[in-house]
Amino acid sequence: MSNNRDSRQLEKIVKSLLIADAQAHVWAAPSHERPWPVKNPPHIPHKGRQAFLAEELLQEMDAAGVQSVVLTPPGWQGDHDHDLEFAAVQQYPDRFAIMGRLDVSAPGARDRIRTWNHRPGMLGLRFGPQLPPDSMDWVWYEAQAARLPIMLSAGGQLQRVDRIAHAYPELRLIVDHFGAPSRTKDQRAFADFDQLLALAKRSNVAVKASSLPSFVTDVYPYRWLHPYIQRAYDAFGNKRLFWGSDLSNSPCSYRQTIALYTEELPWLSEEDKQWIMGRGLCEWINWKLY
Repeated sequence: MSNNRDSRQLEKIVKSLLIADAQAHVWAAPSHERPWPVKNPPHIPHKGRQAFLAEELLQEMDAAGVQSVVLTPPGWQGDHDHDLEFAAVQQYPDRFAIMGRLDVSAPGARDRIRTWNHRPGMLGLRFGPQLPPDSMDWVWYEAQAARLPIMLSAGGQLQRVDRIAHAYPELRLIVDHFGAPSRTKDQRAFADFDQLLALAKRSNVAVKASSLPSFVTDVYPYRWLHPYIQRAYDAFGNKRLFWGSDLSNSPCSYRQTIALYTEELPWLSEEDKQWIMGRGLCEWINWKLY
């Protein structure tokens, strides 16, 4: 990634793959009509931008060779019922899909789950950093009945994920960011990594290798991360391990987040890359890009 030859090699690889990003955000600038909650300041707005809309994300996707992105609405901008995400899906249906946020304590939340994916582009749910409380186990029951996959930002809660996966074996779960707690680095971020690997015994659990560069003090090519990625691959295989950038929180470029997997891990086969960089995600969340 440091010279023109590396760039040409990456471009050749990218053109041979379906690159589907498992996580990125879009957001609007705060305004009187659309304020950001004071209690939830944004996490590192992308390149200092107060707003980062779908058109801007598309420019970065095209430059990096990313065909499609799962939009996960950021909690810090407040609850606007996915209006930006739905607008992106409506205008660019082949480029975006949504894993949405649900306030499980809101009136009618249970009924909303039952028809959650009836809206164009809405493929499932995302919870985090706090999971629904034990008193609301109906969330998992209804999601399983509706065949909704769920992404979980579940740092420090992996044992509970294991219990949920065991109790609802037809519910497809995805653990974000290798289960690393937010705002942690290096050994602290990966303190529960063995618990993550133990989840591989649950056939309904997959993992997102997303935002990993933001959890280390290392720099590209992030060699500190390589053994963790290989151990996750050995445990979950290529069909339950999904690449994701979390672009707005990434300390490196979009192309480098791709090259980490396509260029820097020589033990990955071409078939592995096909699954990890997009196909596995699409099949897991029933995103019909193939």
